[in-house]
Amino acid sequence: MVEPESGGAEGSEPAREAAAEAPKLTLAGVSVTYRSRSGDDVEAVRDVSFSIANKPGCGEIIVFLGPSGCGKSTILKCVAGLLTPTQGEVRLDGEVIEGVGRDRGMVFQAYTSFAWLTVLENVAYGLRLRGVAKREAHEAAMKYVEAVGLADSAKMYPKQLSGGMKQRVAIARTLINKPKLLLMDEPFGALDPHTRWEMQGLLVDISRREDNTILFVTHDVSEAVYLADTVFVLSARPATIVERVDLPAFTRRDLGLKSSDEFRAVEKHLLDLLYAKKAS
Repeated sequence: MVEPESGGAEGSEPAREAAAEAPKLTLAGVSVTYRSRSGDDVEAVRDVSFSIANKPGCGEIIVFLGPSGCGKSTILKCVAGLLTPTQGEVRLDGEVIEGVGRDRGMVFQAYTSFAWLTVLENVAYGLRLRGVAKREAHEAAMKYVEAVGLADSAKMYPKQLSGGMKQRVAIARTLINKPKLLLMDEPFGALDPHTRWEMQGLLVDISRREDNTILFVTHDVSEAVYLADTVFVLSARPATIVERVDLPAFTRRDLGLKSSDEFRAVEKHLLDLLYAKKAS
């Protein structure tokens, strides 16, 4: 966590300094209960509170790790503005989140490209909706297409792409809007192991290159360790925070890292937290 700087500000600076000191994201006492199809009340999330520091110019990946169905995606949807908490509040840069907004972009596990648009047109779509001229939008989109390794596929349609390529399109289409938060709900879950590892590497590269914070949901412990700067370990439903784990800064991020003693030690610690909670 970044500690707020001490001292007041003078003149025209207070608002800027207050924004810098405010956490990037805060959840305060967030609980979510919904009505099931059978008419029963289901508690999905219970009293979740945490904050993520504002680190201007520094990309960061925050992972929510927990068993399937525990409520991880529910927390993410509250941050996205797709769900309103039953209790508590969510704040982004000090402002209460009320509904969706361009300052948050979401990538789902399901592929969401428009079948009738090319890769380049899919990535440029958000800019075109905002009235950006076609040429300008396509020039901007091409930079993100190249950044996710799809320059040679810019004129292809989604039906011609592999699963990994489709997710690259989704990531590029989200990044072009420059969101403060990139929200990812198990986006690599349907990919084969090799493609999944490639996408993990791409995401680490993006986090170092883009000035945003990535919130990533997974139930895969190895994936969490490889990606995360910080992991929030969650309990079975209703989701509560078991522990916050700040991971070491690995000197390398490659396939060999996953077999290193340092990696396996962190992996074991997270597994112990998950299984200790199940056994309690």
